[in-house]
Amino acid sequence: MNKRKYVQQRRSAWRQFRDLIDRAESRRERKRMSPGDLADYSRLLREVSNDLAIVRAREWGRELAEYLNSLVTRGYNNYYTSPPGNVRKFIDFIVFGFPVLMRKNWPFMVAGWCLFFIPFIVSWGVVQADSSLAVRILPAEHLEQMEQMYETPLYGGDHADDDEEAVKVEGEVDEPSGSMLSQEDQMVADGYLDERSTMAGFYINNNVGIALRSFAIGILLGIGTCYVLLYNGLVLGASFGYTLAVGHGDNLLSFAVTHGSFELTAIAISGGAGLMLGDAILHRRNRTLFESLKVRGLDAIKIAFGAGVMLVVAAFIEAFWSPAPIDAAIKYIVGITSWVFVYAWMFFAGRGRVST
Repeated sequence: MNKRKYVQQRRSAWRQFRDLIDRAESRRERKRMSPGDLADYSRLLREVSNDLAIVRAREWGRELAEYLNSLVTRGYNNYYTSPPGNVRKFIDFIVFGFPVLMRKNWPFMVAGWCLFFIPFIVSWGVVQADSSLAVRILPAEHLEQMEQMYETPLYGGDHADDDEEAVKVEGEVDEPSGSMLSQEDQMVADGYLDERSTMAGFYINNNVGIALRSFAIGILLGIGTCYVLLYNGLVLGASFGYTLAVGHGDNLLSFAVTHGSFELTAIAISGGAGLMLGDAILHRRNRTLFESLKVRGLDAIKIAFGAGVMLVVAAFIEAFWSPAPIDAAIKYIVGITSWVFVYAWMFFAGRGRVST
């Protein structure tokens, strides 16, 4: 078969493949492609690749070879490039896929929860009953800092009403009703937002750092993860117990009750993901080490990512809501609701779906 007949015979297939590539490169059109279109795409990609090899082997011209090469290159780029993520997929994973994945790997999640929360609760109870034991877990400087930090409410205390009244009196002088904030007040407000934003960044860095350590160190057969969870559980529990023992518990609990539901639970979850890594090394199930980490480690990475999102949420709550000048009773109500929400979401969200 000569070049002219070959081109005439194959031209319609090349045009069809070009049209499919154009559709695949358009985000809107790609979503409309049917299973039949995808099957044609795969088939034509192989056929055009073969056409290119024939044209090059028979030396039927540089121009034709370049045209087919461009089709094949675009075809392979679209075929092997993952579709771009979007907000909907992210939200769908966090709301549904993440809790489904946790339940699928529930033994590790329960183990992580126990390794963190049992020492947390035990050290809290023991230190609250005998505050002198706190120095066996925490340095004296840390205990003194905790006591000073929560000696008065972070969000005002007994002087909050006096300060608020003073602001109102100053604002009433020559200020018409509904006026804008004064320049000084605006500067104070801007400074507060800058401070809270800085604290949010600090909390994200600190909390996500703990979670990533408890996850990543799971590569050491899970032993490192166990240590990180046990240590942080003991330290946090002792801090809570000591603060309550010296009489500042209400200030601490009203501050921590809301963001703690996301933060503490996420640390335990990330630890469970670290234990999954350790188990993938110890129990390879007839796989090589690399294959075991590749297959089972993917779920662990997804779970650690979800825990990281929870910690980011916790950081913003801790920075903006927890220290806000709001009555402690309201914070307790919101905080208890938050704990119920987090665990209801973990146990029930996404039921009937398969993990992805």
